[in-house]
Parts: sequence; C-alpha cells; structure tokens
Amino acid sequence: MIARGRHTAPAAAPSAVRPRRRLPIRFPTRSVWALIILCLLVAGRSWQHSALPSANFRFEPGVPRHVERVIDGDTIVVDGHVRVRLIGVDTPETQHPEKPVEPLGPEATAFTRSLVEDRNVELQFDRERRDRYGRVLAYVYVDGRLLNEEIIRAGFSRAETRYKFERAMALRFQEAENEAREAGRGIWGPLTAR
Repeated sequence: MIARGRHTAPAAAPSAVRPRRRLPIRFPTRSVWALIILCLLVAGRSWQHSALPSANFRFEPGVPRHVERVIDGDTIVVDGHVRVRLIGVDTPETQHPEKPVEPLGPEATAFTRSLVEDRNVELQFDRERRDRYGRVLAYVYVDGRLLNEEIIRAGFSRAETRYKFERAMALRFQEAENEAREAGRGIWGPLTAR
C-alpha cells in the first residue's frame, strides 16, 4: 500500500484464534494396569478375609467354646459360626466338594459328633493359627480329653505330623496312631488299612 507517498507493508490480518493443541490420548502403561490389578486383588482379599466368620475370632486359649455342629471328623463349628480344624488330624472325607464320601468318613464324623456336638470345649493353639482356607487351627479339649488324640486313637486318622506344630503333641499323636494300628482299629482294620 502506498500511503502519503510512503510505501508500507500490508497490514497483518488479525491473528486467527489458534485451536488448542490436543494432547494425544494416552492409555495407561502395562505397569500402571498391573498396579491397578494388584490393588484390586489386595482389596478383594482383605474384604474376603474380613467377611469370613472366623476373621474376628479371638485366640484366647482355655476359654469355653460351644460346639454348634460337626462338619466332619476333623472340622467343627464353634461360637459365632467359626470353623475349627483339628491340628494333626485328617479323617476320611465326607463333605469335600470334589471327592466322594470316603470309607469310614461317616463313622469318623459320628465319632467326633458323639464327643463334642452341642457341648463346651476348650481350644489351645499352636504357632500356625489358621489354615489356607481361613479355618482356625486348634487342639480341642473336651472334659479334659484331647479330641485330636482320641480321633487318632480310635483309628479314624493317621497322625498328621508333617505339618509344623508342637513336638510333644506330634509324639502324642504318633503314640495314639501306633496304638490304633496295633489294635487294628478304624483305618488300620483288615479291610481298610491304607
């Protein structure tokens, strides 16, 4: 343009409003997803554990506990629906979801039921307080007798000594097994010896 004799540069067009530059959408990396999944698993596990009836169980030895029912020969339910697994005992299955009822399973359950159902018992604990299913692990005393040992002595279980528990108890259980084996009781009988 020429204005009053001078040559000037053309006027710049008003600056156009530039659109905002959009950042590319970035998806979380694998490590972020792994962290999220880990957090969800931990949260779910702690929720599941607190939802178990035995989660709030107080490990007080010698406190009388009422046996509500007997699940099978080696598992009972005490106050507040707390499942208690007898230490050192593994009777034939009657309630396993993937196994059939095993020989002498009903008899082992009936034996345990006859000694403790609807009665008060005392629990004693060892180093391991729970099994992998969240059940309370205990030695169960009824009228001064150790139920765990009585089940083995009756021949309804081997002495399960491969787990870590008090050495003196393991020896007691082994002696009870030897007695049952020599007498041919329960699983040590002529038709069921294993």
